[in-house]
Amino acid sequence: MSIAHFTLATRDVIATRDFFAETLGWQPIARPDNVEVDAAWLRITPGQELHLLRVPDFEPSDFEREFGRHFAVEYPVDGFPALKERLTERGAELIDPIRETPFERFFFRDINGYIFEVVDAGRTPEV
Repeated sequence: MSIAHFTLATRDVIATRDFFAETLGWQPIARPDNVEVDAAWLRITPGQELHLLRVPDFEPSDFEREFGRHFAVEYPVDGFPALKERLTERGAELIDPIRETPFERFFFRDINGYIFEVVDAGRTPEV
């Protein structure tokens, strides 16, 4: 079993779509014709998508943090410096991890207030 997609609320679908496309390289794709709200779909990798829905009064939760709700993605560690630069240029806030791990990682708050963890794609998972 794998995750097919996850959905995030946002006040600005286009800005959020462009943020993820320009920073993480997720590809905008066509969405179904029967979605009645402002929305955008992005392909993260084959078989995995992010769905964005416009919620005009959206506010991030106070629970968005390392030991709370966040989303973790894998990325090659040699690309971390350029990724961090793209993220900050497009309005993300970089956040240092609270605890040390045997692999490299960092967190960022996206333009909506969601927290994402970026982990070394070549890591050996902790046990």
